[in-house]
Amino acid sequence: MKLDKKDMLLYAVTDRSWLGCESLSFQVEKILEGGVTLVQHREKMLRADRFLEEARTLKGVCEKFGVPFVINDNVDIAIASGAHGVHIGQEDMEAKTVRRLIGKDMILGVSVRSVEEAIRAERDGADYLGAGAVFHTDSKSDASYISREVLKDICSAVSIPVVAIGGINKENIKELSQSGISGAAVISAIFAQDDLKKAAAELRKEIEVCLT
Repeated sequence: MKLDKKDMLLYAVTDRSWLGCESLSFQVEKILEGGVTLVQHREKMLRADRFLEEARTLKGVCEKFGVPFVINDNVDIAIASGAHGVHIGQEDMEAKTVRRLIGKDMILGVSVRSVEEAIRAERDGADYLGAGAVFHTDSKSDASYISREVLKDICSAVSIPVVAIGGINKENIKELSQSGISGAAVISAIFAQDDLKKAAAELRKEIEVCLT
């Protein structure tokens, strides 16, 4: 699947914390109905066999909506599941190595915190960047924060889409207008809400206003 800038608009990262009695595939279907444009499967707890099985299921759900599906960190699972891509951080495998492993057709996303990291990631084959954390986030206790100025500089320094990450919700997304981002990546702003479909729809609307 070829990545389009519009795929970055509302980027949802999965989290099992709020599953309750629902399955993750059920929740992903709801957020896609609400307007999520890309799904990243972030999984730290499952055994490899269960992770692979779930990844294949979620990929199928995303394909029903024509939405890209990427795996966080795990290149082996991304390849084995037939995911559309993989997203890596600065502490993971180097982007150029990942690009060599996944080939030219899979999507490669890279998390960055500086202009230097952004330029290197694009040079090494990234299709998009995740820049942040832009706000306080409980999902990553060790997150490093970047200023609005750095976010703008990152967006200006590269030709590939940049999605803002870290603590974003429908109340604070307005603070990122005019930054140059193509969209926002969220976890709790959708998955921690009572009505996932409604939360996704409302957040998408706010992001669209922010980026116009």
